[in-house]
Amino acid sequence: MDGPSGTGKSTVARRLAGALGAGYLDTGSMYRAVTLAVLRAGVDPADTVAVFRVAQSVDLHVGTEPNRASVHLGAEDVATEIRGQRVTLAVSAVSAVPKVRELLVNRQRQIISEVRARLGGIVVEGRDIGTVVAPDAGLKVYLTASADARAARRTRQDTADGRASTVDAVKADVERRDRLDSTRAVSPLRAAEDAVEVDTTELDIDGVVAHLLDIVRDRGLSGTHAQAGR
Repeated sequence: MDGPSGTGKSTVARRLAGALGAGYLDTGSMYRAVTLAVLRAGVDPADTVAVFRVAQSVDLHVGTEPNRASVHLGAEDVATEIRGQRVTLAVSAVSAVPKVRELLVNRQRQIISEVRARLGGIVVEGRDIGTVVAPDAGLKVYLTASADARAARRTRQDTADGRASTVDAVKADVERRDRLDSTRAVSPLRAAEDAVEVDTTELDIDGVVAHLLDIVRDRGLSGTHAQAGR
């Protein structure tokens, strides 16, 4: 499941995974955790060599249960900190480093393989899942929404999580991330040619999940050996 920030990917992916009894992987949280490690190390996100060095040394653990998704650096739970503004402003630069992407894509493929062997299926969300990480998925989904709708959602989420933000500031950040993610040289944000595109601007989460469940079942992907989306 791919798409830009604020389209509802995380909530949809978690609920879809829960409904299917599948695993769940948020690849974006992996890039954010590496970014946090880079910032803590005092490394300039534009210094690609130093950034890769940090990425290689990070002790990163990502949970794959849809109802208890977790992100740890070593023993420290960083799930809240990686959503802060400092990481948000730097993550595009870190995630654009080719060697960092190669490192994490390999890790993501390993996680996908392990979870599929254990549970029979996994829902994976990110920005290059259908095009790079898992191009042979039985279902690829690309979520979209207007910039205004995405900014409003992100602002509500920030407020709920105790982070101060305004719709205008969030919209500017959303548009900045879109530009950076869609124009980077390695694994740019785009829909896979065979992805199902779903515009969530006027849809609620329940409607999106119900629509995707219908597609999963129509394709016969809801059995014990299903790979339930990317």
